[in-house]
Amino acid sequence: MKRFTKLIQQLEMSNKTNDKIAALVDYFNEADELDKPYVIAMFTGKRPKRPVSTALIRQWATALSGIPEWLFSECYHNVGDLSETIALVLPPASELSTRKLHEWINELALLNGKDDDDKKTFILKAWDSLETQERFIFNKLISGNFRIGVSGKMLVNALARQTGTESSKIMHSIMGKWEPSQISYQDLMAGAHVNTDSSWPYPFCLAYALEAEPGALGEPLEWQAEWKWDGIRGQIVKRNGELFIWSRGEELVTEQFPELHFLKDELEDGTVLDGEILSVKDGKVQAFSLLQQRLNRKTISKAQLSDAPIGFFTYDLLEHKGRDLRSDALSLRRELLTKTIEDLLTKHVVLLSPVIEFKSWAQLAKLRTISRDINREGIMLKKMDSLYHSGRKRGDWWKWKINPYTVDTVMIYAQKGSGRRASFFTDYTFAVRDGEKLVTVAKAYSGLTDKEIKEVNAFVVKNAIEKFGPVRTVRPELVFEIAFEGIAESKRHKAGLALRFPRIARWRKDKKADEINTLDDLKQLLQATLLPAKA
Repeated sequence: MKRFTKLIQQLEMSNKTNDKIAALVDYFNEADELDKPYVIAMFTGKRPKRPVSTALIRQWATALSGIPEWLFSECYHNVGDLSETIALVLPPASELSTRKLHEWINELALLNGKDDDDKKTFILKAWDSLETQERFIFNKLISGNFRIGVSGKMLVNALARQTGTESSKIMHSIMGKWEPSQISYQDLMAGAHVNTDSSWPYPFCLAYALEAEPGALGEPLEWQAEWKWDGIRGQIVKRNGELFIWSRGEELVTEQFPELHFLKDELEDGTVLDGEILSVKDGKVQAFSLLQQRLNRKTISKAQLSDAPIGFFTYDLLEHKGRDLRSDALSLRRELLTKTIEDLLTKHVVLLSPVIEFKSWAQLAKLRTISRDINREGIMLKKMDSLYHSGRKRGDWWKWKINPYTVDTVMIYAQKGSGRRASFFTDYTFAVRDGEKLVTVAKAYSGLTDKEIKEVNAFVVKNAIEKFGPVRTVRPELVFEIAFEGIAESKRHKAGLALRFPRIARWRKDKKADEINTLDDLKQLLQATLLPAKA
């Protein structure tokens, strides 16, 4: 536990990737062998079931600390993290424990099914045996929430360096279903479990955003251009007579898309397709907002099947007749992919993502301008000789996205952030005009410089009107341009709309609050996005 606590401190204290990788390598060199799989599980989002509710641990911590509820709330609002707040307010431990990380995790798992009194006895005894930083980690183990700035690629690179194994093999090994209590670190790194389940997808190859002009990439003939689809990235896996559909988020979503189940009969065994799940009707790609009607549904109605039928636009072939193709050039994979799709009997559901023919970058740039009219996000550029890498590799794949939608809004609520931003109001809620009223349309917390954050924070402190727990209502004076990728109807918001991936584009100091956009403006935009694609 002490070694893991030290690792978390090292990771939080540095913003440099190389320093974080070095800290991870040191940890895996020194840590207990039984602890290592649990750490990998936590860092890759494999969270165990929460054994104790947040409300209970907060209640117990408040009572044990001897401070009133209002003071605990104020501490929480200033610290910004419940686990850290509890660790700070509790009295010093009477005797420190030497339990290892995996022992703590296993004992917490045993609390599931026990009554609240038993849970309380265990938690209080645990708090009394841990120092402050270890308590913080222990509380995080209860919640399963570790947000420490370690990406999947960073973890894989550290494991590859520590073990001397190729990063692509490690990425493949740590994806999918495995239990840290049932596999050794050595077996996990060696991928000993990978072939025991025929459903495994491959780690996705990802692209960097193209920020310069495409002419800097060299000759157009060295590149394959495709549309960047606005859907759900997925892999379709057919092995041993079974069909599996995986999302990029490593979720098995086979049952959500019955339109694709025919591939169980038509695809050859040992085939893995990479592509985009989209709503496709009458041969045309529909808006993402319609696709959203189909996501995360346990049951799918006839109306949903009719209004938002699913199609799969495939753009890569990762496995063919059981052979891993990821080390082959894109041009060779594309040739085999074309033949695979042509051999399907059902032609209208699984489609080959078309290659965009172009002779010059100027010609491609002109085509890119119509992306939004045909429900695309822009253009993908892939080097013809590129391999299918795990994660991102600069220089091989680029996404050349169109500019986002924007709307001018006014800030009406502010809340303090967490972690390093716990002392500043950095989480903001924005509104547009609806007649004489202001109606909230988005929350955002990214896009401002450190200097601007301090300016906004000073404004909130001086101009707060009301207080609702950690939230402050502020005078509607500061205007911000909000960028977003899409818009959809939503019953969860008063405006009846939801913006997709909202973020602050810029602080409009040149505008006044009466110049912001209206709710009608957004409704008109929504209707425009719902129109059928032109091609």
